[in-house]
Amino acid sequence: MSDPVVTHSTFCIERHYPVSPERLFLALSDPTQRLRWTSPAASRKLHSYELDFRPGGLETTRFQYLGNSPVTGMEGARDVVFLDIQPNQRVVESYTMDINGYRMSASLATFELMAEGEGTTLRFTEQGAYFANSDGPKLRELGWSHLLEHLGAALQAAV
Repeated sequence: MSDPVVTHSTFCIERHYPVSPERLFLALSDPTQRLRWTSPAASRKLHSYELDFRPGGLETTRFQYLGNSPVTGMEGARDVVFLDIQPNQRVVESYTMDINGYRMSASLATFELMAEGEGTTLRFTEQGAYFANSDGPKLRELGWSHLLEHLGAALQAAV
């Protein structure tokens, strides 16, 4: 039996950050801050970036993968449509990922911000359709774990 053409999967990652929901939301919505954690310079050479952060707005990122991985040197594209934005509470976006012009996946991603004590808990949930020959849900979850670590470092650096 051959591999399925589409693998569906959902995963959830929670992180607690020692900042207010307002500060965390700014890191999700401000173009300079968002780019800092979504495209870290050590892993990607940025070709272009645009952000229109509003319901129906788009985020487009074009880059080349750097580092020591199977995709090093390949061209990447991430296209986002913002579906729902509730300031300081929630961002829901759909996005696609391409490598060298091949569509790897289409996903629905939700960022939920919940004030807790002196900080904010972020719950990130991705519901994805991963196509044949893609990174798949396990590697995507690992990738998002790294990005949320970058988010934490960016928040700490801004303090």
